[in-house]
Amino acid sequence: MKLEEIIKNIQIKRQVGDISKEIAGIHIDSRLIGEDYLFVAIRGTQADGHSYIAKAIEKGATAIVCETLPETLSPGVTYIQVSDTEAITGQMATLFYGDPTSKLELVGVTGTNGKTTIATLLYKMFRKFGYKVGLISTVCNYIDGEALPTEHTTPDPITLNALLGRMADEGCKYAFMEVSSHSIAQKRIGGLKFAGGIFTNLTRDHLDYHKTVENYLKAKKAFFDNLPKTAFALTNMDDKNGLVMVQNTKAKVYTYSLRSMSDFKGKIIEDHFEGMELEFNRKEVNVQFIGKFNASNLLAVFGAACLLGKDEEDVLLILSTLRPVAGRFDSLRSPEGYTAIVDYAHTPDALANVLNAIHEVLEGKGKVKIITVVGAGGNRDKGKRPLMAQEAVKRSDKVIITSDNPRFEEPQDIIQDMLAGLTPSEMKKVLSIVDRKEAIRTACALAQPGDVILVAGKGHEDYQEIKGIKHHFDDKEVLKDCFSN
Repeated sequence: MKLEEIIKNIQIKRQVGDISKEIAGIHIDSRLIGEDYLFVAIRGTQADGHSYIAKAIEKGATAIVCETLPETLSPGVTYIQVSDTEAITGQMATLFYGDPTSKLELVGVTGTNGKTTIATLLYKMFRKFGYKVGLISTVCNYIDGEALPTEHTTPDPITLNALLGRMADEGCKYAFMEVSSHSIAQKRIGGLKFAGGIFTNLTRDHLDYHKTVENYLKAKKAFFDNLPKTAFALTNMDDKNGLVMVQNTKAKVYTYSLRSMSDFKGKIIEDHFEGMELEFNRKEVNVQFIGKFNASNLLAVFGAACLLGKDEEDVLLILSTLRPVAGRFDSLRSPEGYTAIVDYAHTPDALANVLNAIHEVLEGKGKVKIITVVGAGGNRDKGKRPLMAQEAVKRSDKVIITSDNPRFEEPQDIIQDMLAGLTPSEMKKVLSIVDRKEAIRTACALAQPGDVILVAGKGHEDYQEIKGIKHHFDDKEVLKDCFSN
């Protein structure tokens, strides 16, 4: 594609060189630049792309989009100066990859908890309806049946448009994606056309990046502010921020709720470890999911599918066949008769939701213990660490504080931050074991028939990140090893 086509919709401050040249590729990472590529220099949180312009040219870049022109300009290279490269990268990528979201229906899911479950279940449901479907999620990206590994909840705008472009080229009719607060704030979704947006809930998370809850809320809300009037905005009435999210949207607003009148109304009729009996819009359905938070997630899936034109009865029929997403309330039964649950819960609210769901199922089943194994990630929001410990202690009979992904912090320091939130009396039911494998083994040794162990924080992850290295570690594998021994 010609450079002039790629940059036709952006405001240019200064242009140096020929814009009629052909561009073979586009990227923001100088390591991925090839011959006749366009390099976009972005001032990121970790590094400034402007420092890598020379390297990009060495690797074959013949066009540069930047905010500040280099002191020395290379002959034969075209320079385009703009005021904000981050803001326009998505627009350029969309044009380069043939405007993929004009060829398929893209639905974004945002919120603190539930994004992965809702996006993945919509992907699975629409495949069962017989469509080719794409998925962009924390766990894995899919182009219909082809799995592609993922490193971020929402990829950078170049990778994102390349992925959506492949989906469109391979005949996908729908695509469902998690939309993280980082991706909204960093304008990674700029240029994409959404057919719909779903809001799940908003609780404390990512304050290491956003600094305040208000900034975090504004990032989420900006997604709905920018939805077109042709889209739908489906919001959770059970969250206090549900209506705040959609107050300035141009999209058609719909609501879902387990508590109040809404467009999509649900309630739990019966709840047990094998699943739930639910009522959605006065129609009953049995599902293989547990807990109020999952009932809310399923209601959002139900509502979105209906808004995409599917019949309620058909949607409920498929809902009844779907299974939980990997690492989300993943239940295992031990030979000794206790239950172990692996869940990705890594925020105070998510941990409270999972533990509440366990209590709801155990209600009236006599005296059984809940043993929680939990840690907190390193180099992330430190303020949530004591809150995580408090939620675990409040809702468990025994808590083992352990290591999660310590990254570049010392695991013991993270544990101390968590323990700092507890009173001396609360400390009486807490153990701290740095080695996560040993912590899980200890929980299994303490469990009696009928008890429930919750291993929280890592869910689907099959690694533990320590000092920049990802070591293989899978909570489910450790549990199964404990069962067999």
